[in-house]
This record gives sequence, structure tokens and C-alpha cells, in this order.
Amino acid sequence: MNITANWSYPTAVKLGRGRIKELGEACKSLGMKKPLLITDRGLAAMSITQGALEVLDDAGLGRALFADVDPNPNEQNLEAGIKAYRDGGHDGVVAFGGGSGLDLGKCVAFMVGQTRPVWDFEDIGDWWTRANSEGIAPIVAVPTTAGTGSEVGRASVITNSQTHVKKIIFHPKFLPGVVICDPELTVGMPKAITAGTGMDAFAHCLEAYCSPFFHPMSQGIALEGMRLVKEFLPRAYHEATDIEARTNMMAAAAMGAVAFQKGLGAIHALSHPIGAVYNTHHGMTNAVVMPPVLRFNRAAIEEKIARAAAYLGISGGFDGFYDYVLALRAELHVPESLGAMGIKPDRLDELSAMAIEDPSCGGNPVKMTLENTRQLFADCF
Repeated sequence: MNITANWSYPTAVKLGRGRIKELGEACKSLGMKKPLLITDRGLAAMSITQGALEVLDDAGLGRALFADVDPNPNEQNLEAGIKAYRDGGHDGVVAFGGGSGLDLGKCVAFMVGQTRPVWDFEDIGDWWTRANSEGIAPIVAVPTTAGTGSEVGRASVITNSQTHVKKIIFHPKFLPGVVICDPELTVGMPKAITAGTGMDAFAHCLEAYCSPFFHPMSQGIALEGMRLVKEFLPRAYHEATDIEARTNMMAAAAMGAVAFQKGLGAIHALSHPIGAVYNTHHGMTNAVVMPPVLRFNRAAIEEKIARAAAYLGISGGFDGFYDYVLALRAELHVPESLGAMGIKPDRLDELSAMAIEDPSCGGNPVKMTLENTRQLFADCF
């Protein structure tokens, strides 16, 4: 089944096999004449990246590339990207890749027109109003994984290289003007990346669904996003060339990012400091801490999870859903604990302090304190 669609929610999204060929047209529609394609080091030399550059070149837009991007991008990567953008005389950004390439690309486009440091635009209150909106460059986003949903997000996660704390940088104009979701770009992902990014999408939907904030639209999107992951992530994991599964996972990833406008929770509050300190894969870390967080939140979410389980065709209410998560993790070869990821439980106080300062903890159904968060981290080992 070949799925093709054009969506205008939450921005212009071109979904379907082979649609990377429309990259040049997408850039031109936003007024770009000399875009800079930003991706991570691992993708720079891959055929999908070179193919995208060829599409831009054939459209008369050049083939400029910046790839000095770490797996958890930081302000040093950002400064280098801004310099490359200015030195090259560029007029827009193609944010290309997984979460790191997308986040860094979006942030470069945002920061090229600012005079204040990036930390002044953290997602706190109305700090985004400090920005010069007119200086933000246009963005085309091209995801090459199906997990973060950053292609339809209004923020970027940037790690402070000095404090090892991840910060969410927000502005409404972070939302790309055009998104190209071509499932063929995800076919070459290693199994571990398919698993980790897919579990990231599931975590976004799960936490948004469980968030206590009132947002029925996000609630519905989160529920259907979980269903798509349940049906199609195992297929994508076991058969890399299953384009129908890959397409639906790209949809689920975008849905997760739309849904978590409702809020995230302890899964991300724990995962962010772990990733910042130990440089672990974000989605895989989410998958590892998911069962302990479900147990931690059980009293507050049991009825809600039972309703979700019924929709997903899972019997047994909360317990059935919990067992499903464990079975899915086992099928995808997710490590059973943080210890199995090679992390030692010797920095629990530090990690706990970072977690309760993370914006995600504010959306957790159970209030996170230094004491219970330390115990929650301990339960992840």
C-alpha cells in the first residue's frame, strides 16, 4: 500500500514515497535561493544526504552542507552552524536527519537573526518574545527517522556543554514552513535506531495521553499515535523495506510531537539528564525508563491507561498495557535497565536534581520531588 498525502496541519507536510524529489520546490516556495542543509556527522556521507544535495543542486540552489552536529547537539555546534550559515551567505535552512540534525538546523535558522545568547530563549514563560521574529530564517524539515517529531515542533533541545543540562529553546517560528516525510529515507536505519526512534514516538504519545493538563485534541492524537506504533513499529523493525510500516511510523512520530503540546512527564524528565550526562540515545533511554515510570504513576493513571488499552486491543487494563510494553521492549531488544546500558548508579543525586528542574517533570501525573525522583532513578537500574 503506497500512502501519499498532503497535510496542512500543523504545517505543510508532504508525506509519501519519493517525495524528497520535491525538496527544491519546497525551498523555493519559502523564498530560498541558497539554502544550507544541516545534518549530523553520521548522515553527512550517506547516500540519502548526497541525494538530497543533488536535488537542491539540480534545482539551482547549490549543495551547501553543514554536519558538525553531535548526537545531543550543544551550543558549540550551534555557534559553528551559525558561522557556516553567515559565511556562506545562505538564506534558509534544510534541517535534515533525526532529532539532532532537525533540532540543530531549526535552532541555527532561529539564531542567525538574534543578538542575545540562545539560553535567553529557553521555554520559560514568555521568554520567546525576546526574539527578533523578522530575523528568523525559513526552514524546510526532512526527517530521516521516525521518532522525535521535531519536524513539526516549535522548539529545539540544545545541551549546555558546560552544565550538561538539556534546554528546550522555543519560538513559534521554529515550526518549519514545509516538511517532507519520505519513508524511503528511513529504510537504511539500523534496527537499533528503528527501535529507539519508534519507542521515542510511543513515549511522546504515552506521556501526552497521561498528562493531567486539559487538551482533548492532543489526547485523541496521542491515542491514535500509540495505535500506529503498536501496529507498525514491529513490522518496520523486522522488515526494513516495509514502506507502509515506515510511512505510518513517520505519521506516528509527527503525531507524538503534536500531542506533547499537552505535556510530557517523568520519562523525559529522567531521559534528558541521562542523555546529557552519558550521551545515550534519547529514544532508547525513554524505552528503558518507561516501565519504572508507569509503575511510579500507576495510582494516577490506572483508569486512563485501561481506556487506552481497550482502544489498542489490549486486554487486562493497566496490567495488560504494562505487560504489552515489556513485551514490545523485549521484541525490539531494548536494554532491561540503565545498568544494562552501561550506566552506573553513582550519580543519582545529581541526576535527580537535574530531572526535577527539567520542564517535562511539570506534566507528570504524580508530583516529582527530589526524594521520590531519586527512588525512581534507582528503580531504573
